Amino acid sequence: MAILEVKNVGKRFGGLQALGDVNLNVEENTVHAIIGPNGAGKSTLLNCLVGKLIPDTGSVMFDGQSVLGRKPYEINQMGISRVFQTPEIFGDLTVMENMLIPCFAKRDGAFEMNAISSVMNQKEVVEKAEHMLEDMNLMDKRQMHAASMSRGDKRRLEIAMCLSQEPRLLLLDEPTAGMARADTNNTIDLLKRIKEERDITIAIIEHDMHVVFSLAERITVLAQGTPLVEDTPDKIKGHPKVREAYLGESQDAA
Repeated sequence: MAILEVKNVGKRFGGLQALGDVNLNVEENTVHAIIGPNGAGKSTLLNCLVGKLIPDTGSVMFDGQSVLGRKPYEINQMGISRVFQTPEIFGDLTVMENMLIPCFAKRDGAFEMNAISSVMNQKEVVEKAEHMLEDMNLMDKRQMHAASMSRGDKRRLEIAMCLSQEPRLLLLDEPTAGMARADTNNTIDLLKRIKEERDITIAIIEHDMHVVFSLAERITVLAQGTPLVEDTPDKIKGHPKVREAYLGESQDAA
C-alpha cells in the first residue's frame, strides 16, 4: 500500500521546467531512494512534498490526504519529518537543549527559547529526550554545544529530533553529504536499525550509490525533471537508461 502518492506533478521556475509530469508511489514501511544526476529535480520534488514549494500541476497525497497548500509545520503534524542536507540544529545550544525543542514546539510550528528551562523540569519530557539520545549513542555528549559535534553526530542528533515526533514518513535529503566514510557507514547502520525497529517509511535522496544500494528496497531515477525508471536495486544497477543518465552512454552503445 502506498503511503505517499505523487501524481503528474510539474514545477517550472520561469522558463526552466524543474519537474515534468512526475509520478511516484512510496510503499508503506519501505526504504525508497530517489536518485539522478545534478539538476534532475530531486530537491525540487522533495520541497514539493514538505510544503516549501507548491507544484504547478498534479497532486501529492500522504495517507490519503493532500499535502498541497499546507504549511511545512502542518505537514509535519500529519506525520512527515524531513532531514535536510545540511544538519539544521542550533549550534549555540547543547545537545540536550536541541533534543528538547520538538517537545515544546507550539502548534503553529514556533517555539520560545526561554521555554527550555520549564521543559527541563518536566520529568517525562526529559526522560523521553534522554531515551532518544541514548538510542542514538549521544548521551555522553548531551551537555556539549551542538556546534562542536562532528558532522556524523550532528546528523544523528537531527534524526533523533525528527524521530521524537514519531513520524510515519522520514524524508532524508543526502544524509551522508560531506561525511567521512566511517560516518557514512555508521549512518547506514543507524538507518537500517531505525527501519527494523520502528513502524516507519523512509524516502531518501542520495548521490552516494554505496548508501543507496545499502538501504533502498525501491529506486526511482530522475533525469531532467522526469522519471526514467523505477525498479529494485538489482535491476537499476545495469539499466541502460540509468547508465545513459549518469555516464552519458547511449543505449545503442551499451
